[in-house]
Amino acid sequence: MNIGVIADTHSKMRPEALEALSGSELILHAGDVGKDDVLDALEAIAPVIAIRGNIDKTGRAAALPDVQKLAFLGHAFYMLHDVKTLDIDPQGRYRVVIAGHSHKPRNEWVGDVLYFNPGGAGPRRFTLPITVGRLTVNENGVAGDIIELPV
Repeated sequence: MNIGVIADTHSKMRPEALEALSGSELILHAGDVGKDDVLDALEAIAPVIAIRGNIDKTGRAAALPDVQKLAFLGHAFYMLHDVKTLDIDPQGRYRVVIAGHSHKPRNEWVGDVLYFNPGGAGPRRFTLPITVGRLTVNENGVAGDIIELPV
């Protein structure tokens, strides 16, 4: 299964991000969506599961949940906006923890848990790259990839 992951669009849906996410079977948005147009553009590619970020106060994004607990091909996923607010120990419960907020890409195994942050796909923050992510999921495991956008 090919899952596209995006976060921190802040109402800016870059064509480069849409191109990088094309071919995804599902797209996860880890918050700070912004305007409804962002979700509309992503939904034109694949079904979208999104959470609310700290800027999501209006439109469709305001009604999104703070957390999503998901499962794909036998692997449990926990998605929240800011990993610093994680109030559970995911070891033994979740295979993947997905978060945004920091705009810093992260693709790191800690024990048996993949901590995955696709980075920021919207306006550039400081000198951080503009990125999205991809998760490849099969019965045997999960692999993450960070994709830097040519912007």
